[in-house]
Amino acid sequence: MKGATRIIGRRLLSAIPVLAIVLLLTFLLLEYASGDAVDAYLVSIGGGDAALRETLRSQYGLDQSMLARLWLYLSSVARLDLGWSVTFDRPVLSLILERLPNTLLLMGSATALSFALGSTLGIIAGAKPGSLRDRGLSTLSLALYAMPGFWLGLVLVIAFSVKLRWFPTSGIETIASGKHGLERAFDIARHLILPVASLGFIYLALFLRVMRSAMADIWRLDFVAFARSKGLSQQRIVLRHVARNAALSLVTVLGLQSAAMLGGSVIVESVFAVPGFGRLAQEAVSGRDTPLLMGIILTSAVFVILVNLVVDLLYGALDPRVGARGGRS
Repeated sequence: MKGATRIIGRRLLSAIPVLAIVLLLTFLLLEYASGDAVDAYLVSIGGGDAALRETLRSQYGLDQSMLARLWLYLSSVARLDLGWSVTFDRPVLSLILERLPNTLLLMGSATALSFALGSTLGIIAGAKPGSLRDRGLSTLSLALYAMPGFWLGLVLVIAFSVKLRWFPTSGIETIASGKHGLERAFDIARHLILPVASLGFIYLALFLRVMRSAMADIWRLDFVAFARSKGLSQQRIVLRHVARNAALSLVTVLGLQSAAMLGGSVIVESVFAVPGFGRLAQEAVSGRDTPLLMGIILTSAVFVILVNLVVDLLYGALDPRVGARGGRS
C-alpha cells in the first residue's frame, strides 16, 4: 500500500510539467500551421470579403497577439475551462464529455477482448515453444497483425451486416429507439460487436506474440530448471512461474497499446460512424478548430498519464521488487 501511494505521488508530480509541455508545443504547432477556423468557415460558405474575415477573426479572438492568446488559454485551462468550439458553437469540455464515453466504451471492450484472448493464446503457444500449436498460433497472429484495421472493419460489415444482417452497420445505438435499461444496453452491445472485433483482433495478435516470446525466453532461465527439479507439474510451472514473469512484458505493451488505441479509434469510428472521441478529432482538424483540437490533445495526454499510472501499479502487484522501488526505473 505504501509503495502504491509513493508511485501515485511521483506520477502525479511528474504529470504537471508533462502537461505543460504538451500544451505549449501543441499551441505553437497549431499557431504556425497554415489556415485557421475563419479560413475553414469561409471555404465552407463559398468565400467572403475582407470585412467579414476581419469581423470573424475579432469575434474568435484571432486578432490578438500569440502571447495574449496563449496566456488566455492557459489561464482558462487552470480554471478547467477548455474554451469554445468554433465548429460546433459549444463549450469544448461539454463536447469532450459527450463523445469520450463512447470511445472509452469501445476501447475498453476492445482492450479487454484483445488482452484476454491474446494472453491466453500466448500462454498456450508459449507453454511449448516450437510445437505445432505454437507455429500455428504464431502464423495466425502474423496474419491478423498484417490486416489493416479499416479493411477488417469493412469486411466484417459486408459479411455480418450486409450479407447475414446479424448486426447494425453503423452508430453506437438505434436512433430515437426509446429503449431504456437492459434493453438499451443490449442495443449498444449489438452496435459495438463489429467495431470492437475489428479493433480488438489486431491487438490480440500483438499480445499473443509478446506473451509467447516472453515465455520462450523465460523457459531457459535457471529458476525454471529448479522448479522442474522440485517435481512441480508442468501446468503449475507454466502458470505460476513462466506466465507470471512473462506478464510483466505484456503489461508494458498493454499500457502502450491502450494509449495507441485512442488514435487508432479514429479509423474504426469513421468506418462504423461511431460518434466518439476519434471522430471528434477528425472534425476538429477538418474545421481547423484550434480550441477543440487543443482540448482533445490535452485530454489524450491526461489519458496516457493515467494509463501509465495503472501500468506502474500493475507492475508493483506482479513484481514486489518494482513496488519497493516506487515504480519502473
